[in-house]
Amino acid sequence: MITNSHTVPLSAPDVGDLEQEYVLAAMRSGWVAPVGPDLDLFEREMAERVGVPHAVGVSSGTAALHLALLGIGARRGDVVVVPTLTFAATANAVVYTGATPIFADCDVTTGNLDPFVLAGLLAELSAEGASVGGVMTVDLFGSCADYKQIVPLCEQYGVPLIEDATEALGALHRGRAAGSFGQAAALSFNGNKIMTTSGGGMLLTADADLAHRARHLASQARLPAEHYEHAEIGYNYRLSNLLAALGRAQLRRLDEMIERRRAVHEGYAKVFADIDGVRLLGGEDPMANCWLTSIIVDPERTGWQARELAAHLAERNVETRPVFKPMHLQPVFAGARTALTGAAEHLFGHGLILPSGSSLRDNQVRRVLDDVTEFLDGHR
Repeated sequence: MITNSHTVPLSAPDVGDLEQEYVLAAMRSGWVAPVGPDLDLFEREMAERVGVPHAVGVSSGTAALHLALLGIGARRGDVVVVPTLTFAATANAVVYTGATPIFADCDVTTGNLDPFVLAGLLAELSAEGASVGGVMTVDLFGSCADYKQIVPLCEQYGVPLIEDATEALGALHRGRAAGSFGQAAALSFNGNKIMTTSGGGMLLTADADLAHRARHLASQARLPAEHYEHAEIGYNYRLSNLLAALGRAQLRRLDEMIERRRAVHEGYAKVFADIDGVRLLGGEDPMANCWLTSIIVDPERTGWQARELAAHLAERNVETRPVFKPMHLQPVFAGARTALTGAAEHLFGHGLILPSGSSLRDNQVRRVLDDVTEFLDGHR
């Protein structure tokens, strides 16, 4: 949807005076190139926030996923298990390494990777003697995957785990922060994420060697020499110092932005509380960051479908979006191997994401809730 000044956006950037202060200070310092003190500090501060020893600031969450996969040794001839309910970047990063993604279905309640599907798939692959390069999880819409079950499964089969936490910064699972699970994890600071650096991402890991390798590859794999010396192919993946300055300001405000999104989420929960056939995806996870609030509609019980509410809101300049189209339904991955239960297709067919941004003003939130209520009253 193309938005205008009267459109209520889905998840717009939330920036203000503090961000301007940090970016201006970085500009005045002269550190406008892709390295500098703000980048060093941003990496250190983010590592401390998540509780991991190492962080590498990069140009996008996709770059972080790519480097993480390279770090665990994913390569041509390997297969990597990927949740089918995700954004394309998760699967694309696997293809970048030459490995082949296998798409596994989700838990219908949370939308996250189904541990039971994963268990069956890993058993099959082990029996086949397949070279499994890794398992990727996605902390969908800001709610962590079930690591209590997934981590032991990966350990049982000796398969590295990569956590796509690009949507989940600030969320927790059993007291541990999103981004602290597995051999490495990826964050995204895209403009619509829980916090932004305009564009950017970060790789997180407890493995010093993996972090060093990622930093080397992200800097065009340049070797220490007076001239340009390269022994392997690298990538232009480093985050700029200016964007890191913006990220440092956003990190200071992260908790308040999460609380704002949780308040918006709670508003939707109250509106739909007495509507038979509507539930919030993920349930009421108190540790989620509520990046995006999605409802799942059972039309046989409600008498209406998610797309009808979407059309009603679009007429009133309120932006919505369907839940991710599963990767196994994407033309680019036609014919890929799958392990499916039908859950992801159900969520795609019956899900709707509602405006969730922390930058939403009170009057915008009231407007959306009133528009939703108007629709529900007309269908009671």
